[in-house]
Amino acid sequence: MWQLIFVSIGLGFGLAMDACAVSISNGLADPQMKRGRAALMAGIFGLFQGVMPMLGWLCVTLVVEQFAVLERWIPYIALALLVLVGGKMLYDGFGPSEQQSSGVRRLTIAMLLVQAVATSIDALSAGFSLADIAGDVWWMALASACIIAAVTFGVCFGSVYLGKKFGARLGNKAQILGGCILLAIGIEIFVSGIFF
Repeated sequence: MWQLIFVSIGLGFGLAMDACAVSISNGLADPQMKRGRAALMAGIFGLFQGVMPMLGWLCVTLVVEQFAVLERWIPYIALALLVLVGGKMLYDGFGPSEQQSSGVRRLTIAMLLVQAVATSIDALSAGFSLADIAGDVWWMALASACIIAAVTFGVCFGSVYLGKKFGARLGNKAQILGGCILLAIGIEIFVSGIFF
């Protein structure tokens, strides 16, 4: 059981790094983000980071052959979603708009969901690790997924405040920096998923 907890915490930190960077980016883009919105964002990221490995575990334990076909497309999907969101941030950062003049980009639930899916879709592969640790014991896989979700929540919640601190200083340039961060994450997921 202790091995499950330690491995799950390690997996949680490893999987949360993309969501951490996106949380910093969101904090940069919205330095006035309220605590409730930051908690909602961290909760959505945590939920998806927990659900995706659980889905991966289900695929490994139930339909291994079908999951192998889906796994090949994960880097492409993550890249497309992050390029979409990051490109929109760059467009808003460079283009004249009311949002740019105020220096604040309000995150919608739809944007948060796209970011959550894009940063957690590669966590489907962590289902293989869950299968190695938990075997076919569902409650152990669920406990691991919950630990991963909790770690991601904490990392993302703290990361928003780091982004807010620097976002207040950067003003309108924060959106451009945030967009660049999202594009870089998308490229990193794609390159590591295709070539490594």
